[in-house]
Amino acid sequence: MNGLPAIDPIPTVADVERIAALPDAVIRNLRITQCYHELAVVMTARTGIGANWCTFATWASKQAGQTIRKEDLARALERIILSAPASAQAAGDVVASAQAFGAHADEAEVQETLADLLNPLAAFDRASEAVGRGNKKVYEEIGREFARFVAACAQDAVFDVDNLARFCADLHPGEPPDGQDYLRRAFTRYYAAMFESDAKTRAELMLLANIEIGFHEQTRLQPEIAEALDAAFVNRGPFRVRLIKALFPRRTWLAHVRLFLLRLFDRPSPLDAAIDSLLEEARRRAHLLITEYVMTIGFPHGVRLRLGADVPAEFPPSLRQIALPDLLAFLDRIDPTRDSTKGSGAVDWARLPDRLHFIIDLFRCYHEAVDLFEPPFTAAQIAAIKADQLPDGRL
Repeated sequence: MNGLPAIDPIPTVADVERIAALPDAVIRNLRITQCYHELAVVMTARTGIGANWCTFATWASKQAGQTIRKEDLARALERIILSAPASAQAAGDVVASAQAFGAHADEAEVQETLADLLNPLAAFDRASEAVGRGNKKVYEEIGREFARFVAACAQDAVFDVDNLARFCADLHPGEPPDGQDYLRRAFTRYYAAMFESDAKTRAELMLLANIEIGFHEQTRLQPEIAEALDAAFVNRGPFRVRLIKALFPRRTWLAHVRLFLLRLFDRPSPLDAAIDSLLEEARRRAHLLITEYVMTIGFPHGVRLRLGADVPAEFPPSLRQIALPDLLAFLDRIDPTRDSTKGSGAVDWARLPDRLHFIIDLFRCYHEAVDLFEPPFTAAQIAAIKADQLPDGRL
């Protein structure tokens, strides 16, 4: 019916639960990504090739995998944090200020000390861990519900109100993050789309379902997203203490006395100002790199979208003008530019409204993008992934 290869076996609730329980975050993410792809394809057997939430989740999860695996980051982090001109200048100011207070370390020693204290990899470790938890958190809830929906409802030959009600009864009432009212609404739309003969109405039902799940998902992910983006933060107090201890061994007691007296009389020293400047620059540059990894999404054939820029596509013909009243009402509520992608770039990805604006337009613009149903990995990689092994080649 849909031109896509059949999925055999179809992912079950038990499969989802086993994958979510895998202890290795890297293998778990690869299994999650592949399972999302399989669920996306299975759904199209009843809805046709229009993107469902799992279609987009496949590529978002694959992008998350790059952060979880921390690919090619060590040299990049050190370069972006400590080697850029502004960072080098800030580090040089710390050296000069420390030497003015009697520190005997040369610039190379200070740079080595700063690299150790700032530990740029630690920032990405924190981001990676937060992204991994978010990837698991969403999959073990929403991936499970898709597998349950496929098993319970996807084989219905006629619209069965009672069967749909039985499926929805297991979803918890209430608003997110704890309630699943939006999931109940979304799966009701998917079910209606299965029996809808009008292509435009079916596309609008699918889009509304995708947005409702996106709203639920992004609300629940708020803590993990904020944590990932804040991973570059370095606490000034402990950093200053450790840096001064490294720069001024015990034999330079006079420098310690001078610094103590300045702080006693609440007079910031040039060294304090230099440390603050260095920390600010290090945080800024670490945030840039973390944002680059967290705030992008890769699609097939090298297409890469920056979440801070407007969605670079147009609405497809079926979704150019919206007619479904429920979809219109929801868009009016959460999309500040309802019929345009203008301003969809997220100014601050840590803010839920900014994320939703981008995601809504992403779902709408790429609803008919058949490329998104391509497998996220090669056949050889899939075989290794399904054996819970790390495959060869670029992931």
